[in-house]
Amino acid sequence: MLKKIGVALAGLIALCAIGWMAIGPDWRAFLSNPPSSNDVLFWSQDQRDVGFRMMDRVPFLIDNREIATGSETHELVEGAPIDLGMDLDAYLEDNHVSSVVILQDGKVRLEAYGLGFSEEGRWTSFSVAKSLTSTMVGAALKDGHINSLDDKVSDYVQGLEGSAYDDVSIEQLLTMTSGVAWNEDYDDPQSDVAQFISHQSPDGLPSIVSYMKALPRAHPAGQVWHYSTGETNLIGVLVSDATGRDLAEYLSEKVWSPYGMEQKATWLIGDDGMEISGCCIQAATRDFARFGQFMLDGARIDGEAIVPADWISHATVKQADIGVADAGYGYQWWTQDAGSYAADGIFGQGIFIDPARRLVIASNSSWTSALGKKDGEVVARDEFYKTVQAAVDRETQ
Repeated sequence: MLKKIGVALAGLIALCAIGWMAIGPDWRAFLSNPPSSNDVLFWSQDQRDVGFRMMDRVPFLIDNREIATGSETHELVEGAPIDLGMDLDAYLEDNHVSSVVILQDGKVRLEAYGLGFSEEGRWTSFSVAKSLTSTMVGAALKDGHINSLDDKVSDYVQGLEGSAYDDVSIEQLLTMTSGVAWNEDYDDPQSDVAQFISHQSPDGLPSIVSYMKALPRAHPAGQVWHYSTGETNLIGVLVSDATGRDLAEYLSEKVWSPYGMEQKATWLIGDDGMEISGCCIQAATRDFARFGQFMLDGARIDGEAIVPADWISHATVKQADIGVADAGYGYQWWTQDAGSYAADGIFGQGIFIDPARRLVIASNSSWTSALGKKDGEVVARDEFYKTVQAAVDRETQ
């Protein structure tokens, strides 16, 4: 998703001049094999293994905005270890998993790390950020900054007037049923998802608005689901414009600080100063798990929900048919007809939430391909989720 690495290499060389030994082992590993591509989609495995834990620390690469935490921490109480009946170490190694934290009833049942990562580090989220972004729409609706999900997107985002988005509601943007054309092919350097981040706005608009307003309509609004990271970036602009706040600031205000996240997080921003809201939150895995628990508990802070009363019941159930049996898409959440839902990011990032079992699984990885299909990591992760669910069920029998 990031395009500035080629420009950054001269700066990285300059960094070496200030002291190779002073920059730490992660940096030495990264700089000893710097990427030749301008996009993380085309980094090598070694570059991903190191780079995903330091996306907000690569100098001259891309800026970020802090998501501040508060003075108190939501403590994660240790629960009884869960017996999965499997070789966890082999699963972590075989699937390039950097971390997994399992909560049940709000207690830590399992916590494990790989790839030299630890609980003190921050790992990038990729599209897991989409689900956090959509939750900020719910907060803005509850706060009165957004009147209705039936409102047109172009009523809130300046510059979309006269574009295909004149026909698109906020709810259709949330469910990715806008009908606006978009190419999300992670293997194609010419796809929209690979190109939009380098787009330079010629008219003073946020770059994502400038890019998206030129896209043609492919289907009538509301009829066809089509995955589009660009549309989540528009959601971020919409929330920022509606609230008058940077997205990172609003997330800190509504969740990160009052809920008691343990560490600050960061959100990568583009050249226009806007958060890349379809991607790119860097946070500790324990805090991603806390966000899952926050959702599981009704998105409440001190007993008061930050979203409308019916938000979660709409956001986390199938609103759009994705062509997969027993699955669907809600408000930027992947849903299962059995009741579970998940935030999901390329290369194996995820927050899986199972309300029936009071279960949260937060995990981060560095898969060998964006969708985990090349070496079967996505199948292995789905099986891991089922293994955890089965372990919980055995305890109640």
